[in-house]
Amino acid sequence: MPPLPHPVIFAGAGPGAANHLTLGALRALQAAEVVIHDRLVGPEILALIPAATRRIDMGKEGFGPSTAQGVINATLVAEALTGARVVRLKGGDCGIFGRLDEEIEALEAAGIGFAILPGLTSATVAAASIGQSLTRRGRNAALRIVTGHDMDGFADQDWRGMAAAGHVTAIYMGKKSARFIQGRLMMHGADAATAVTLVENVSRPDQRILAATLATLSEAASVLSGPAVILLGLAPRQARTAITELKEARA
Repeated sequence: MPPLPHPVIFAGAGPGAANHLTLGALRALQAAEVVIHDRLVGPEILALIPAATRRIDMGKEGFGPSTAQGVINATLVAEALTGARVVRLKGGDCGIFGRLDEEIEALEAAGIGFAILPGLTSATVAAASIGQSLTRRGRNAALRIVTGHDMDGFADQDWRGMAAAGHVTAIYMGKKSARFIQGRLMMHGADAATAVTLVENVSRPDQRILAATLATLSEAASVLSGPAVILLGLAPRQARTAITELKEARA
């Protein structure tokens, strides 16, 4: 008789730094026999996985090499059915643009249980890195988290709502679509001087912060090579900007 599968643990790894991993996720990694992880999981997090634990890289990259979702689903089910303790480790928070539902549905179809351990999402950590809050009384009572592209290409959004003065939007996977986003927002009335901050490689040693405006968004995005979050409506605090410029001058 085959072993009964343990529930698969979906764990959010945070954006990269080990300091942003939750205690629950750390405990799950330490108990895992198999870890199926994304490409964006930081090396500091991967270093916390016990040496005896088997790792399977199932990464995806926007507009780049990716493991098909069907292959990920099948691998997840196959590993769980061996009876091993499986952790599905996703960068950031597994419930934000992480295709979590598709993988849950594959497990449910195979009769396998699951649990979810949320993680810190990149927008939260990026905003903290520039000394800002994502919401503020009198400025914005709502926060949008949107994707720059989806399965059909550049993603459409509520551009008029995003363009309104004082609103804050965190844009994931928006590097390649920056010019499209810039154009749509300005077509719908956004001020070209709206503050925009781009945070590349959030929380990692090579993190880079670029202060821009909507008018210079596409130009700023073009110099980025790593994954980035675009914070529309937020600028770095002056002290943080000075520190960042000093680091870049010394590099």
